[in-house]
Amino acid sequence: MKYTFLVLSFLLASTVMFAQDYDPALAEELGADERGMKWYVLVILKTGPTEVSEKQQLDSIFAGHMQNIGRMSEAGWLVSAGPIGKNERRYRGIYIFDVRTIAEAEKLVVTDPAVAAGVLAAEYYPWYASAALPIHKKYHKKIQKKGL
Repeated sequence: MKYTFLVLSFLLASTVMFAQDYDPALAEELGADERGMKWYVLVILKTGPTEVSEKQQLDSIFAGHMQNIGRMSEAGWLVSAGPIGKNERRYRGIYIFDVRTIAEAEKLVVTDPAVAAGVLAAEYYPWYASAALPIHKKYHKKIQKKGL
């Protein structure tokens, strides 16, 4: 009986402790559901149909690609982006967009100079993840020594 009381007391205290962390205003601001999650659009960038062999042209395309990433991030549409390591599927990187539909993501991706040039191509997927993803960017700036 004493053991059961201790277990129940621990479970009740744990429930109260975790419930105190919930911030309904932040959940609403971030668009979180009851699990603290929401839908994003995940874009996988892969090698496109166009091969650019001139280094200066390719460097210019990818400089524009990086500038566009910064622009989309600053506007709040792009939650995260980054390269994918070498692989057999020719995947090159990802975008995670804080938009509701694939159509919205497509409108953003076509502004990427590497996609526009055909150097990269995109695949789109609905993706369910933590609604807190967008706020990681403010912390990233605090740990980043060198810009992209």
